Amino acid sequence: MESDIKRITATDCGSTTTKAILIEKDNNGDYRLAARGEAPTTVEKPFEDVTVGVLNAVRELEEITEAKLGEKRVLIKDGRVWRLMKNGAAVEQKQSLMEGSDLYLSTSSAGGGLQMMVAGVVKAMSAESAERAALGAGAILMDTLAVDDGRKDYQKVERLRQLRPDIILMSGGTDGGTKDHLINMAEVIRRADPKPRFGDMKLPVIFAGNKDARAEVHREIGPNIEVRDVENIRPTLDKENLGPAREEIHELFLEHVMQQAPGYDKLLEWTSEEIMATPNAVGKLMEEYAKSRGINLLGVDIGGATTDIFSVFSGIYNRTVSANLGMSYSICNVLKEAGTENISRWLPFQMDPFDLRNRLRNKMIRPTTIPQTYEDLLIEHAVSREALRLALTHHKSLARGLVGVQQQRDIGQALEQEVSGQTLVQMMALDMIIGSGGVLSHAPNRAQSALMMIDAYQPEGVTMITVDSIFMMPHLGVLSVHHPDAAYQVFERDCLVKIGTCIAPVGIGKQGEPCVTVSGNGVNVSVPFGEMRVIPFDGAHTPELTIEPAKGFDVGEGKGRKLIARLFDVAGKRDKASGAKMSDGLVGLMIDCRGRPLAIPSDSNGRIEWLKGSLSALGLPLP
Repeated sequence: MESDIKRITATDCGSTTTKAILIEKDNNGDYRLAARGEAPTTVEKPFEDVTVGVLNAVRELEEITEAKLGEKRVLIKDGRVWRLMKNGAAVEQKQSLMEGSDLYLSTSSAGGGLQMMVAGVVKAMSAESAERAALGAGAILMDTLAVDDGRKDYQKVERLRQLRPDIILMSGGTDGGTKDHLINMAEVIRRADPKPRFGDMKLPVIFAGNKDARAEVHREIGPNIEVRDVENIRPTLDKENLGPAREEIHELFLEHVMQQAPGYDKLLEWTSEEIMATPNAVGKLMEEYAKSRGINLLGVDIGGATTDIFSVFSGIYNRTVSANLGMSYSICNVLKEAGTENISRWLPFQMDPFDLRNRLRNKMIRPTTIPQTYEDLLIEHAVSREALRLALTHHKSLARGLVGVQQQRDIGQALEQEVSGQTLVQMMALDMIIGSGGVLSHAPNRAQSALMMIDAYQPEGVTMITVDSIFMMPHLGVLSVHHPDAAYQVFERDCLVKIGTCIAPVGIGKQGEPCVTVSGNGVNVSVPFGEMRVIPFDGAHTPELTIEPAKGFDVGEGKGRKLIARLFDVAGKRDKASGAKMSDGLVGLMIDCRGRPLAIPSDSNGRIEWLKGSLSALGLPLP
């Protein structure tokens, strides 16, 4: 029973660090974060047992609660994390209020996480749907095979043998449709005879294609590969059914990946519920939070090697992994993809391109170093803008409507030349951005995090800007499946940090000309084009603002038409009020009249002054 749960321990076993949090119910009946601890992950030699790192992190929780709260919580008993419930049923009684946790939950991405390949018939249709299913289940996508991807069969065979995925997801053909292409793809997989990354077991293949082709696909793949059937991902051209495939991926992740990592068999016995892949848990939290609050949401987790983007628009959840964009191990990939010039355009000082490239190469070979000077910090923030921008471009290309769907249109839609497969990520409809990852969560000033996301994503209209205070979204994601109230309370009160609201008119004008006027109870400010201005904002005194753009600019209601924005209580009632949503925060209202798209001056001196103006507007120091 949820009402019986007073104390929750949760861990996230990352590739390098295991993070633990302790959540307790206070005297008011609300769940709050009591402590957070961490320790090195121990899946490699000399320990080769993930539970050693888990116990070390949980012991830190015991020490912190004793020092912070004056009374030690006994969370470990008989060499294991002490939990009192398993699969929703009580398994043990505690003798005092300070002993044991009612629930113990865990997520994991240790051992490189879940690595998958997908295979489909048409790259832009069934294969793309399979990509969305795999990414949404928390996988790292290694490659996508399709009949029309331009590669010969022998090249596909070589690729399968080379990559050694944990799981292959195979899709294609609507129910009752094509079989031949699916049989040909099954033959490619049989010829490759790929071996899984772990152990000597059979490689699992999930078949989520035309149900009429199941028997032929099983026969063609043969007995050396394990095939599991689920419902078709694209049963018809106008329908996408990702749920069954994602659930099967999760089951196979537990059976084939988790069981092979040293110590996970013990950890599975300790936990109250099944272990979840870290990215899957983060996505679950964002998806359920967006749907429960009735908002469109964009989340990012920028790490050292990868950048994950999560989005929920009109209730549709998508996730992508940019596996070559990161801030340490992959920083030179950002340099390669973005180019020196694109990174330099975010530096408010002159810098030799050769020197910039060398600094980034040093960061790649010494990935654990942190900036030592303010100039180093500004360089790192410049790189992060490009990593975030490129990752969002990748996300937009995959988070889109179904390709190949026939649409009935009126004459107006026909003249607009709209086609199927357009991206679902519409920045004008976006309500909230959540930033996470070292460069965003640990920026010296929250205003720096806001400026990085605003510059990289260029939100339009009215958008709330937030960050994850200390990376605990995986813990809360797995908790949201089993105890959503506790997860949301901690997420809103202890995890989500409100920075403020960005108001950004769309359009381009002349420097200094009128752009937008924002007015309300005690607020009355006009900002010209080319400027960025910050207004301290207290939502308790001003729950509603009128935003009136100048002719030629749009904030969500059309060019020159005013918009009413209302306060959205991030930690309050789960209302689904329509219209533009805003929040107060540490910075306040960030009125960005620098143009959409950003009108960055082309000459070097003008660009530097433009960047310094943005820093000054947010109260940040100049170099």
